Amino acid sequence: MLQLSVSFFLAYFMPYIPLEPHLPGITGLLEYRQDSAEPIRHLTQLLLRGPSTLTEAERELIATVVSSGNECTFCTTAHTAAADLLLGDPQLAQQVKEDVATAPLSFKMKVLLTIADLVRQSGQLVTPEIIAQAKAAGATDLEIHDTVLIAALFCLYNRYVDGLATALPAQPQYYDQLAQRLVDHGYTRLPQGYDHLKK
Repeated sequence: MLQLSVSFFLAYFMPYIPLEPHLPGITGLLEYRQDSAEPIRHLTQLLLRGPSTLTEAERELIATVVSSGNECTFCTTAHTAAADLLLGDPQLAQQVKEDVATAPLSFKMKVLLTIADLVRQSGQLVTPEIIAQAKAAGATDLEIHDTVLIAALFCLYNRYVDGLATALPAQPQYYDQLAQRLVDHGYTRLPQGYDHLKK
């Protein structure tokens, strides 16, 4: 009976496909199939690190809000850590996750994050009224476009990570290291790969 329980526990908390154990979350999936990972990485790099009138921190906040709303533990924690690092403020991302309306952000950013959360639930929830509100707050068409696309992209990531039951890091400090990697290298694959993370 004990053996059955242990087997069940291990099966329940292991990824559904064989992934490198030193690469939790999305990194293991992107390494598992690098051909499909390449365009996903390229799009993510363009949207979150490419030229934009939204700061990198603001774009990480969009990723954080969407991942948090989708209850994706890995993505929420990773992008909260990246946002904290870029903002130089360990509290703001948490405030945004708790209540966008009361977080110390510009009104434009509050509306864009609201749009992102609506996209997370259903694209059909994005109304002409909320778009008009964003434009009145100073959001450009490109900022609105990129907000919607980032939100949709992170819904893909969240479903990808949780749909294959990827493992969470064994050590919480993994997220800090990942955040530093995202700030320093963006979303492109490291040229040397990830074997150095085995140690």
